[in-house]
Amino acid sequence: MDKFTTLTGIAAPMPLVNIDTDMIIPKQFLKTIQRSGLGKNLFDEMRYTQDGAEIPDFVLNQPAYRKAEIIVAGDNFGCGSSREHAPWALLDFGIRCVISTSFADIFFNNCFKNGILPIVLPQEQVAALMDDAKKGANARITVDLEAQTVTSSDGQSFHFEVDPFRKHCLLNGLDDIGLTLEKSASIDAYEKTAAAVRPWV
Repeated sequence: MDKFTTLTGIAAPMPLVNIDTDMIIPKQFLKTIQRSGLGKNLFDEMRYTQDGAEIPDFVLNQPAYRKAEIIVAGDNFGCGSSREHAPWALLDFGIRCVISTSFADIFFNNCFKNGILPIVLPQEQVAALMDDAKKGANARITVDLEAQTVTSSDGQSFHFEVDPFRKHCLLNGLDDIGLTLEKSASIDAYEKTAAAVRPWV
């Protein structure tokens, strides 16, 4: 998992509330167990017509936001079913951070496990960042995980809270496997001792 330290990038404004995981990655794309390749189907039913043509009005199809790395979203982002493909699709597209007033719990947890930082801020601060994001590609938002701040293109800075353990994992690029591998020396020592004490196992 890639480390998350400081991110300065284009933010796509998505003020729609209750964006659920089926909107993020529709059910027909859940057959794969690969984390890569899902970005092209991110928000598929909002991005494309039934014959596969792009819908020009959708934010990620607009030239200014095709390389967005941040989403500023409406309330209750990631609600619905508990599919981990949702953060996989976001990450594969290039999204590393989502800012909202609230997230569904399972989606929120899955983001951290996949290297995406979900940030919860008060409504008035999200509204300010939403307005900033609407300025387009020249308005870049900076997210500093170490300092726990989000700074708009015009210099407004907002502090956010994050669980210290999750912060440590993101800063060091540690998913569940990475956390286990940090203990590899202790695991090896245990296995060696166990083999000597119980050679029949």
